Amino acid sequence: MEFPDLGKHCSEKTCKQLDFLPLICDACDKVFCKDHIQLEQHKCTAAYKKDVQVPVCPLCHVPVPVGRGEIADVVVGQHMDKNCKYNPAQEKKIFVHHCSKEGCKKKEIFKLLCDQCNDNFCIKHRHPSDHNCKNNGRSISKAGYAAIMRASESSGPSNKLPSTWLAQRLRGKQKS
Repeated sequence: MEFPDLGKHCSEKTCKQLDFLPLICDACDKVFCKDHIQLEQHKCTAAYKKDVQVPVCPLCHVPVPVGRGEIADVVVGQHMDKNCKYNPAQEKKIFVHHCSKEGCKKKEIFKLLCDQCNDNFCIKHRHPSDHNCKNNGRSISKAGYAAIMRASESSGPSNKLPSTWLAQRLRGKQKS
């Protein structure tokens, strides 16, 4: 052999392969081949240094330190009994936006503002025609107009809107 000092033998007792690109285990600092470098493959005695897991409290979401030899569930339970900063009264509510329609008690996750009166409504009352919108003299939006037309066509001849109302709305749209 021309280079007797080149490479290192794998530290695994059953392998002893000569490896020219040896890998060093960062837990036990021994040399291994590519087949035995993982902690489980060479049954590393110092694996506990790398296998560190910190449990998190399920109530306050704070990491709870666990000492060596302690059971994580017991330590987290003690934390919840003594040191936990969880306060159920401070829990953020999701449904906070109240419907402005008189008599409606629904709440929504996000605001549904009317384009015309700028009040907040639930999904059921979000359209101006559903909440008897007082639009402060502003004309109805194109989407609202289309919705009214669809509703009047599908509701049958008994609920047709008067043609004078429709003509007034069309004239108001042309001026805007």
